[in-house]
Amino acid sequence: MTDYSSLFISALDGSHERSGFHCGVTSLDNYLHKQARQDMERRTSRVFVATTPANPHTIVGYYTLSTLSMELDQLPDRIARKLPRHPIPAALLGRLAVDHQARGHGVGRMLLVNAIQRTLAVSDQIAIYAMIVDAIDDQARSFYEQFGFSLLGSGSHRRLFLPLKSV
Repeated sequence: MTDYSSLFISALDGSHERSGFHCGVTSLDNYLHKQARQDMERRTSRVFVATTPANPHTIVGYYTLSTLSMELDQLPDRIARKLPRHPIPAALLGRLAVDHQARGHGVGRMLLVNAIQRTLAVSDQIAIYAMIVDAIDDQARSFYEQFGFSLLGSGSHRRLFLPLKSV
């Protein structure tokens, strides 16, 4: 049985075996298999993978980070009225996926915590107001809500945000 309690999370590189990763969501599998390295080379996204000490080349989960700007009208009024009247900088957690064999072992939680910690570290150097996530389905939405993410704006039922000052 694999021990998932001490994951190593690092940037995706050529030593990681991407083709063996399967989370059960075709779009998330295909992204890692076919597009992740290209996005990193183009500097449009950063991909971070979780591996175990016993199998350092086998990906058990991954997430992506990039930046975006939010318009004030996307934020709830109670928050927007306290902010300057220009686009607000944010980090986008674009994808987060766990291999089907690693489900139920807290890998998703560890990936999310790592993404938040990484974003907080960068926010000491570059202004980042919040982390944004697009939940792929209602189950993912519930997962993010457990960690304090809230719905962003009234028109979206899948885009959530977490102000970094609340972490």
